[in-house]
Amino acid sequence: MRLKLTPLIFGGMALGIATGVGVHLWAGGDSGAAAQIADYLQLPADVFLRLIKMIVAPLVFATLVAGIAHMGDATSLGRMGARAMGWFVTAGIVSLSLGLLFVNAFAPGEALHLVRTGDPGDMAGKALSFRQFVLHIFPESVVQAMAENQILQIVVFSLFVGVALAAAGERGKPLLAVVEATAELMMTITGYVMRAAPLAVFGAIAATVATQGAGILLTFGALIGEFYVALAALCLVLLGAGAAFLGGGLAPLLRHVREPLLLAFSTASSEAAYPRLMEALDRAGVPRRVYGFVLPLGYSFNLDGSMMYATFAAIFIAQAYGVDLPVATQITMLLVLMVTSKGIAGVSRASLVVVAATLAQFDLPVEGVALLLAIDHFMDMGRTTTNVLGNAIATAVVARWETGEAPRPLIAESGRL
Repeated sequence: MRLKLTPLIFGGMALGIATGVGVHLWAGGDSGAAAQIADYLQLPADVFLRLIKMIVAPLVFATLVAGIAHMGDATSLGRMGARAMGWFVTAGIVSLSLGLLFVNAFAPGEALHLVRTGDPGDMAGKALSFRQFVLHIFPESVVQAMAENQILQIVVFSLFVGVALAAAGERGKPLLAVVEATAELMMTITGYVMRAAPLAVFGAIAATVATQGAGILLTFGALIGEFYVALAALCLVLLGAGAAFLGGGLAPLLRHVREPLLLAFSTASSEAAYPRLMEALDRAGVPRRVYGFVLPLGYSFNLDGSMMYATFAAIFIAQAYGVDLPVATQITMLLVLMVTSKGIAGVSRASLVVVAATLAQFDLPVEGVALLLAIDHFMDMGRTTTNVLGNAIATAVVARWETGEAPRPLIAESGRL
C-alpha cells in the first residue's frame, strides 16, 4: 500500500501557518525571539532536505545509466536528447516571453518610486559567461559532482557509463544488474524518506510565517498575486501543449504527479519533489529509460517557472526605480536570461543571483533585489511547482515521441510507498 501523502501535506501546511502566526503574535515585536523559535521549527525541513540531497545523486546516476544501457545504441540516445532539448528551448522562450508580457501589462513596480543608492550590497553577482557555463557541464571529479549534487555533471558522467555498458554487451551485464538493483534500492529508500514530508512541510511554512508574519502576504499581495497570474498562464500553455501531444494521456499523468507538485509547492524545493516525481512518472507508464534520461536533463535546462520569475523580477525592479527600458533592451535581456538561467539549478537562492547578475549587465539598480528577499520564499513556491509540472509534461511528451503512443498508467503499483 502506498502512503497517501497528499492529505497529510495539506494538514502540515495548515498547521504550519497556524503555528507560525501563533509564534509571531507571541513574540510581538521581538524579532530575535521569533527567529530563535523559527530556527527550531525549520529543523525538520532542513533534515528532510538533507535526506533528499543524500539520495538524489545515486538515484539520478543509477536510473540514468540503466536507461541509457537499455537503449542499445547512441543513435537512440542522440535522438531523445535532441527532442528533449528542442522542447526545453521552446518552453524557455515561451516562459521568458510570458513573463515579459505580464510584468509590462501589470507594471507592479511603478507605484513604488524608489531612488537608486548605487550600493548593491551583498546581492551583487557575477554573470555566468558562456565559457564558464560550458566548463561547468563537465565534472573534474565525479565524486565531487555527486557530493555537491551537480545534476548536469552527474548526467554527463552517467552518459559515458551508460554508453560504455551498452557497448560492452554480455560482459557488461553483471555490472548493469548491479546498477538496476541500485536504482530499485534508491526508490525504496525514497519511500522511507518521503514519510517525513508532512513534518518537513509543517516546519518550513511555520518558520517562514513566524519570522515574517502573515502580514507579509498582504504587504506584497499585489506583486505575489500578479506573479501567480503569470504562472497560471504559463501552466495553461504547458497543459495545452501537453494535451496537444498526449491527448487523453494528460489527465492520468496529472493525477499521478499531484503529490510531487504539492511537495514542490510546500517545500519550495525541486530536489524534494525529484524522487517522488520519478515514481509518479513510472506509475504513469513513462518508460524508465526515458524519464531516467530526460528528467535529470530537465532539472538543469527546463526551469520554466524560474525563467519567468527572472524576467518578471528584473523588469519589476526597473519599474520600481523609474527606469524606462525600450522594447529592444527588454528583448536583449530575455536572450541574456536564456543563457544565465541555466546556472539556476542546484544553487541556493540562485534565481535572485541570476536576477542580480542580469541587472548589473544592463546597469540597473542591483540593490532592488532586496525588495524581493522578504517574499522570495512565497514566490519560490509557485515557480518551483511550475518547474516540476513543466518537467513532468516534457518527459511524458518525449516518451510519446519515442514510443509512438501516450504513456499508459500501470495497473499495479508494485507495492511501492
